[in-house]
Amino acid sequence: MLKHLKMTNVGPSPSMELDLGERLNLMTGDNGLGKSFLLDIAWWSLTRKWPAEINPKLTAGKKALPAGPGDATISFSFTGKSKKESYESSYLRKEQAWAGRPGRPTNPGLVLYAMADGSFAVWDPARNYWRTQDGLDVQDRRPAYVFSPNEVWDGLPASDGTWLCNGLIRDWAGWQKEKGQPFKYLKDVLKVLSPSSRETLQPGELTRISLDDVRDMPTIRMPYNLDVAVVHASSGMRRIIALAYFLVWAWDEHQKAAKQLQEPSTNQIVFLIDEVESHLHPSWQRSIVPALLSVMGQLAKSANVQLLTATHSPLVMASVEPLFDAEKDAWFDLDFEKKKVILRRREYEKHGEAATWLISEAFDLKSGRSVTYEKLVEKAAALLEMEKSDTEQIKKMNQELVAALNPKDEFLFNWRYVCKQKGWLK
Repeated sequence: MLKHLKMTNVGPSPSMELDLGERLNLMTGDNGLGKSFLLDIAWWSLTRKWPAEINPKLTAGKKALPAGPGDATISFSFTGKSKKESYESSYLRKEQAWAGRPGRPTNPGLVLYAMADGSFAVWDPARNYWRTQDGLDVQDRRPAYVFSPNEVWDGLPASDGTWLCNGLIRDWAGWQKEKGQPFKYLKDVLKVLSPSSRETLQPGELTRISLDDVRDMPTIRMPYNLDVAVVHASSGMRRIIALAYFLVWAWDEHQKAAKQLQEPSTNQIVFLIDEVESHLHPSWQRSIVPALLSVMGQLAKSANVQLLTATHSPLVMASVEPLFDAEKDAWFDLDFEKKKVILRRREYEKHGEAATWLISEAFDLKSGRSVTYEKLVEKAAALLEMEKSDTEQIKKMNQELVAALNPKDEFLFNWRYVCKQKGWLK
């Protein structure tokens, strides 16, 4: 499991350092402050290759570069299969590369990365780790399986014309016809990732979507009892469908490869997921993180699972309140202060609901209102501070507040109370 990260002269801040929780790690902060960057660094530290370095089709997952002149370093530590790895890598400007340690690297277990644009990456200790030939360590296996968004659905080709992965459409259809363990896994994962027991995702009958596409197309059975082809499902459903397939495919292929090597399955999994709420309706946002932890626990019952996720969603932050454990979980927050990016590990406090999370240190908003109504409330609050006030001005403001705010709004209630106490309103 990933234990520690430190970056110097890399990324948006002169220095960043994280001591990670062993189970759940949440990352919040405004756009552009480095959440995706931190996940890229985490992936590289565990696998030693950048996603876009393996698959140039990706627009994300590019190699990190020094932020300015001088030395640039990335330090990391993680618990591997048999030992703990600690290393500091320096950027070699002449080679335009990050220095690596000679010899066989430490095995980090199964590493999964779901990027915000729909790309996926898998590092499998059974299929991507070095092998031994003539007593020497040889890295001739693929360094990871990295999928562009289209390749998740249509398959990942090898350079020799074969397929490294059949893709969601063909695999799902094949699993459904065989009615074997992978299809059972898929159905179970889709059920757990569903937003509620009333809206359960389940596979429908296979279909064809055109005369020119001869593939058997998987479908999702909608709550209104129609089977819709997965390629025609909503963006949110496609996100969940792709996540479900990705998890099942990665774990099933790992188990098959481990069996072929006559080795036990890995005992640890690190799952990185960027913008976990991407495309999801609020009803899904408040269940997705607990569901992912549950799914990983069900798929890999004997493995320890560590989840690192970046989020912009107050619903996601509220959703983890019942399960957050300060002994094994952590929350990291990025802020922009005095023209500098600051990374802090914050104490996780329960706020009870999403609206309160909006005004917490995670999101730093003054309120959950629209900007227009927020300014109106600020103007009204300033009027309340005055010793004397123009009656007409108070009446006009009262009319604007009544028109703008919910009758049960707490500020509106306090406004009326104070104005009546001061004799400004009857």
